[in-house]
Amino acid sequence: MIEDLLKKHLPELTAIRHDLHAHPEMLFQEERTAKIVAEELARLDFKVTTGIAKTGVVGTISNGASGRAIGIRADMDALPISEQTNLPYASKYPGKMHACGHDGHTTMLLGLARYLSETRNFDGTVHLIFQPSEEDEGGAMKMIEDGLFKRFPCDSIFALHNLPGEAEGQILVRPGPITASCDVLTIVMQGVGGHGAVPQKAVDPIVAASSLVMALQTIVSRNIDPHDPAVLTVGAINGGSMATVIPESVKLLVGIRTVTKPVRDVILSRIQDLSTAHAKSFGCTADVQMGVDSWSYPAGFNTPAEAALVRDVALELGQDPAKVDMRGPFMFSEDFSAMQEIVPSCYFGLGAGPGPMLHDPGYNFNDALLVKGPAFWARLVEKALPQA
Repeated sequence: MIEDLLKKHLPELTAIRHDLHAHPEMLFQEERTAKIVAEELARLDFKVTTGIAKTGVVGTISNGASGRAIGIRADMDALPISEQTNLPYASKYPGKMHACGHDGHTTMLLGLARYLSETRNFDGTVHLIFQPSEEDEGGAMKMIEDGLFKRFPCDSIFALHNLPGEAEGQILVRPGPITASCDVLTIVMQGVGGHGAVPQKAVDPIVAASSLVMALQTIVSRNIDPHDPAVLTVGAINGGSMATVIPESVKLLVGIRTVTKPVRDVILSRIQDLSTAHAKSFGCTADVQMGVDSWSYPAGFNTPAEAALVRDVALELGQDPAKVDMRGPFMFSEDFSAMQEIVPSCYFGLGAGPGPMLHDPGYNFNDALLVKGPAFWARLVEKALPQA
């Protein structure tokens, strides 16, 4: 049984995961993490390629005569969060922690590498893709720009994310839209500064911006079909420094999550229209920017055959179809979606059991998944690349 073969590796995999957790790295600075990954893959006789998008690593293993190839991706980066777990292996780097479980995702793929190296019960090629900077700055896009799929052609590609709050080991998947696009916009509301005692001689951008915040909330509720998932969040509003001074400008940061291009287009258009109209009504001007402080990820889309493969593996494990089949997409965003635009793919969830949510300073990856995760990946590889 696959899990029995992997259990013997659990102590070493746990030690690797705890070491990665204690030394979180982010934003294309995952040099120590990449070195550990590359050395482990080389030890297991994988062909190892480093330096893709600076710190990305690909480990390749082939067996048999089949020309088919699949990719499995894990993200390696951490978050700019101060850890509050008090674990013996808590982050040694102030202000950085693995609050999303990418240390676990990376280690699960190293567990799969051990299994594939030992058993070679597949016919074809498997590319294990270790990606930097998923949380920001689009590491997936940078790997693609660096020739990922030209250098390592894949017939299909897969990725997962651990999900606290879902039953341990539970698979969640669906064909079609699976993750939301994420656009982050900056709106600069420009007025005329002045003394707070004579507001009539100024043009107050704080009042205009406050009105705009409320107006933006109507876009999803009044311009979007209720059957189409969408979220709009004004996450920051910054302007002014004193109670007695009217500032010249106010900056708003707006996050938009959608799963279809038509809905995204409507929301972006309405933000522009409402910003311009509200600014004008208060005597201000508004500049909607997708510039220095702004970025976007496309929506993720699971191709039917790849989603069906993940679902079939879950059902073969005895999981309840009612729990496997998702009603709708995840509303978080993932830059794996950039890979999904190029290669047939599936992104899915893996239940992590009870505990703090992702991006919480008290979060910690569930080490039981260091067996369950690689075991699922192993079954998927053997089903995708069966031996004759």
